[in-house]
Formats: sequence, structure tokens, C-alpha cells
Amino acid sequence: MNSESSPQRPLPGFARSLDGLPYLPDLYRANSSCPVPDDAACFALWNKYDMLPNIRRHSLLVAHVATMLARRASELGFAVNIDEVHASGLLHDIAKTYCVRHGGSHAQVGASWVVAETHNYAIAQGVILHVWWPWPLPEGPTICSLPFFVIYADKRIQHDACVTLQERYDDLLDRYGSTKEARSGITAAYEQGKHIECALEAQLGMSLHEDSFDCGRVVHGA
Repeated sequence: MNSESSPQRPLPGFARSLDGLPYLPDLYRANSSCPVPDDAACFALWNKYDMLPNIRRHSLLVAHVATMLARRASELGFAVNIDEVHASGLLHDIAKTYCVRHGGSHAQVGASWVVAETHNYAIAQGVILHVWWPWPLPEGPTICSLPFFVIYADKRIQHDACVTLQERYDDLLDRYGSTKEARSGITAAYEQGKHIECALEAQLGMSLHEDSFDCGRVVHGA
């Protein structure tokens, strides 16, 4: 089953909140001074972990969209580390090839690799959370932070093209919605994506749902 067809289960070892979900460690602010890998370093990790070419193209576009959102937020005065957002976008699917071949959660495996390779927990947060946000969505300006830029960007890139959320999840339903459970998970992910989109639009003061983010130029120049 595709990892986007159902929400991730909480990781073992985290403290539990009253609703049964793990508390999110405040890793972003705690590690904001960690070194950030540049493009060359991220591409070297792609090579080290044998990332497939189609996943590389997808990751370039996710990083592009996430970075555009982060730049807009920065222009509006939000405290955003644009380089961390960009690196997290490039590395969000670092374990996808491995998990396609061997199984496992590519978000969880990828986050562990990113921590081991970069020691930057902020970047790893974007990796582990890019499939599903397992807590209530924050209200107000907090939505303008690294995990949500990467989550939303990933939801807008289908393979190596920028599409609407509706198109993205129609494709997932067509390919992976063979059971009631799978369809339910895909629908939940779509609804969460729409909530994130609306929240980002409100904070960034721009319409996102049909914005192509000039993605064609990124793939053609890659």
C-alpha cells in the first residue's frame, strides 16, 4: 500500500498526549543553529542512497515549491530558515527508493537517515512528517513553518508535475484505492491537505490552489 493512503502511526518511545498521539518534540527551535546541507551535499546523499531518477525529479519540485512558500513567509516577516526548508524538500523522499525495494515507512527511515547524516532535526522533522500530520493543525501563524511547507509542497507534486490537490488525490485513489481502508486514508490525507492549503493562503495572503509555482522550468533545467 502507498504510504500516502493511510496516516502514519505514532513513533514508539514518544510521550503520549491524552488523545493517544505523541507530543511533537520542540526540535525545530532547539536545533535551528545546526549546519544546513547545501544542494551539493543533498545530491551526494541522493547518490549514497541510490535515489531513483523519477524520485529525484519529484524531490527537486517539492523543494522548489516549499522554498517559494518559505520565501513568501519570510517577506511577510515570519521567522523562517529558507535553507532548511529547501534541504528538507530535497531530502523528504531520501528513503523512498529503499522502502519501495525493501518495505518500511520511507518517512520514518528517511528521517533517521537525515538525523544521522546532517544532525539537523529541523530538516528531519520535514522528512518524518511530510506524509501525514498526526496532531490537530495549529491555528494562526504557526502554520507558516518548515513541516507545513514541505507537507503542502509534496501534496502538490504528482510525479514531476505540479497539480491541484484534487488531481493529486484523484490519482492516488485511482492507483491505490482498492480497499475501503485505503480510500478512507487517501480521503483523510486530501482533507488535511485542503485544511493546510486554506491556512497557508490565509497567512501568506495569496491563492495557492491553482498556482503552478513555475515548476516546469525546474524540471526542464534539471
